[in-house]
Amino acid sequence: MILEVVKYGHPALRQKGKRIEKMTPEIEKLIADMFETMYAAKGVGLAAQQVGQALQLTVLDVRGATERPSTLELDGKEADVLAYMPVVLINPEVKGAGEEVAGSEGCLSFPEIYAEITRPGQVEVRAVNQKGEEIAFRCGGLLARAVQHELDHLNGILFIDRMTRADKDRLQSELDELQAATKLVLKKKK
Repeated sequence: MILEVVKYGHPALRQKGKRIEKMTPEIEKLIADMFETMYAAKGVGLAAQQVGQALQLTVLDVRGATERPSTLELDGKEADVLAYMPVVLINPEVKGAGEEVAGSEGCLSFPEIYAEITRPGQVEVRAVNQKGEEIAFRCGGLLARAVQHELDHLNGILFIDRMTRADKDRLQSELDELQAATKLVLKKKK
């Protein structure tokens, strides 16, 4: 089922996610719905906060982003990113590795808003997958950027918080309009 992706101004986007202690049918359904929602929106990642759930859960799939390559290492050996996709990260722990790299980012909760964001070019990830298994990998390129972007969501941090002051100033009127529209929709739902 395609879920509503909440937009900037929705309080769920600023909530730190709760740890998931065990897989339940509800979590399994949420994961399936999040993948369906992400694919419908043509995204490469989606955090639970973006569908109004404050949980430590994100889904990722970079297979469609051929113009922005990714790298993957499993057990210290180069691995096929495409064969590893899609991936579910539950309760992820992420450590930056490598040089800081600037790159364009957008967000499904901020339609048509993009900015250059500087993040580590590689990350080391530990998490639990949808089967309840511990997974660990190192990644670079778009996958590293997407993992960090989604991890921020799980902690209530938005990509606008990482923008330069100049980018934020340039986008301020669009951000204000989006936030006001979201608050209006929320007010009508009450």
